[in-house]
Amino acid sequence: QVQLVESGGGLVQAGGSLRLFCTASGRTFSSYDMGWFRQVPGKEREFIAAIRWSGTSTYYADSVKGRFTISRENVKNTVYLQMNSLKPEDTAVYYCAAADAGLRVGVPTLRYEYDVWGQGTQVTVSS
Repeated sequence: QVQLVESGGGLVQAGGSLRLFCTASGRTFSSYDMGWFRQVPGKEREFIAAIRWSGTSTYYADSVKGRFTISRENVKNTVYLQMNSLKPEDTAVYYCAAADAGLRVGVPTLRYEYDVWGQGTQVTVSS
């Protein structure tokens, strides 16, 4: 399995931008679909965005569509989450996750579809 490490979180004012990074080590990164989730205390972990192993397909939650962009560079074993027009309600711990692409056809959006998780990175948006 891959191991995942997120970085890039921090404190930003509303309307600002942040770019999150998730770097993988271990098995072949390009055999995994990748996703970003977020969680606030007392709530379920929420799907944000996902990208197929090839980078050809992406999917976003309605809450971030048009503001966040997921991308990947397989040669660098890295997936990115560019977050623009940030809102206070985007404040959460952000997690990256890997799902073995296997024979999957679509983009994985459910927690149980993911096999490996990173430790999370805090994003705080001040009003």
